[in-house]
Amino acid sequence: MSYISNLRKYIGHEPLINIGATVIVMNDKNEILLNLRSDTNTWGIIGGGMELGESLEETAARELMEESNLTAEHFELIDLLSGEELYFKYPNGDETYTVIALYHAIGVSGKLKINDDESCKLQYFPIDKLPPLESRAEYVINKIRNKLWVL
Repeated sequence: MSYISNLRKYIGHEPLINIGATVIVMNDKNEILLNLRSDTNTWGIIGGGMELGESLEETAARELMEESNLTAEHFELIDLLSGEELYFKYPNGDETYTVIALYHAIGVSGKLKINDDESCKLQYFPIDKLPPLESRAEYVINKIRNKLWVL
């Protein structure tokens, strides 16, 4: 059971602060990898919550593998994001304020494949032709849009 799932047993749907890592994966066409989320049926960026004892880089590596079957030689920190704009209410009623360590995956390898039940589909998109995004993903991409062209 994940750390957040365990907390939810005690606090129910009340808002909590969720610290995690989000991973920007770009292909050689300068397209960004997105996942169609099973919980919201919207497109998001690979990432998730930190587990007890993990570093943020370990969280990034685990989430990248779990959600896409990819690995990275290393992760470059792009930004730390937090605040009111990263409030989210899940369809099941859980509320969260997310603190994101945003990374760029460097030296990505592996065969793209869904390894968990959090994604319905994985796909690369051109930055100027993105599908409808989950609100936090939209905020992250808008916040760093200028940087995406040079990653």
